Amino acid sequence: MDASTIRTLTADRELPRLAAAVRRLGSSATTDLIAQLPATEAAVVFRLLPKTVSVDVFDRLDRGTRSDLITALGTAELTTIFADLDPEDQSRLVDELPANVATKLLAAVSPADLDAVMAVAGYDRNSIARRMSPTAVVAWEDDTVTEVADRVRAADVDLADVRLLPVLTADRTLVGTLDALELLRCDAHCPVTSAMDPLETVTHTSEDQETAARAALRDGVPVLPVCDSENRLVGIVPIDDAARIIAEADEADFALSGGTQPLYRRYLPTPILTIARTRIVWLLVLAVSAVLTVHVLEIFESTLAEVVALALFIPLLTGIGGNTGSQAATTVTRALAMDEVGLRDFARVAVKEFTTGLALGVLLAVPAFAIASPLYGLDIGTIIGLTLIVNCPIAALVGGSIPLVAKACRVDPAVVSTPFISTFCDASGLLVYFTIAISIMGL
Repeated sequence: MDASTIRTLTADRELPRLAAAVRRLGSSATTDLIAQLPATEAAVVFRLLPKTVSVDVFDRLDRGTRSDLITALGTAELTTIFADLDPEDQSRLVDELPANVATKLLAAVSPADLDAVMAVAGYDRNSIARRMSPTAVVAWEDDTVTEVADRVRAADVDLADVRLLPVLTADRTLVGTLDALELLRCDAHCPVTSAMDPLETVTHTSEDQETAARAALRDGVPVLPVCDSENRLVGIVPIDDAARIIAEADEADFALSGGTQPLYRRYLPTPILTIARTRIVWLLVLAVSAVLTVHVLEIFESTLAEVVALALFIPLLTGIGGNTGSQAATTVTRALAMDEVGLRDFARVAVKEFTTGLALGVLLAVPAFAIASPLYGLDIGTIIGLTLIVNCPIAALVGGSIPLVAKACRVDPAVVSTPFISTFCDASGLLVYFTIAISIMGL
């Protein structure tokens, strides 16, 4: 069933047919369908879902679609859904809701569930603890295989949450992990300590959620145990939640690298004004910062008046400089996200990017000189070639350094890289260009 059919059934008030059609869809297909519909129609479809399906679908929705759906639903319906969500999902939803709505939802939660929600909500918003489930099936170090297997069978949790079991001491200190499939190979009375894998590293509650999630995916960890500062287990992050963290981070980085805010929703159903709001901020920033470039051109106005041909190469040189800086920033930002480099590597990154930029400048300068000299004269060809040799390493150095500086200032590198590189490379490129031109042509 597609979105147009749903709209037709909704408009015609064919609710029995609509309900029958929607209930034949799985959770994944229903989630995709709701994400394509306007909020009012999505709310109609959502209300027709069975309770167990509606909770699963709501949890799968992206942030923007969920926000629109919350607006269209009543508080009573939202309270029912909220009560059935996991504590970590409840905590995230509270962050996204207006204060008055969040207060009503929390008031309807049982004291025991409220304690679990507040335990997660008490951590830093960007920490991995905010995405963990505070409840977990565990194995104790003095357990036998039979005892652990019985505990897994009795637990009312998703199978993904018990794919890897934390092994704890009596005071909940994490000492290892147990692959649930290993239970099938072991003797029933075998102690779990003989089958567990010892800990190599421990993920703490204060660790950045994106860093921890990427490490979990890189290492192929099906369930990520999360501990406090004393290595006591406080929760787990299943692999599907880690994948969702990475997907959200990649979406945000991709949008920010293009000078816009992430939509966190499907493109076509998103209102035009919403899309415009995500783009206008950086357009204004770039417009204001472009005044610096205009000022540089004003300084060298007399030079341009004497040699008009110099103006022809300004877009080429500023474009190459900006692209060189952006390439360096993208590479280093990815290396930061993958934990391949850190602030301690600043000098090595700077040298590497400067050298790379120099190599690029030389490679570009040779054909530029060969093409420009016959057409515009030897002086112009030399100016273009030297400008590329000087400007490319500067742009690469700045582009590679900005993500590290942003990281040191606790700012998302993707947020500042694009506008800053665009402004700096345009202005610095023009300064280099006209300085070389004045030196060679004696202007």
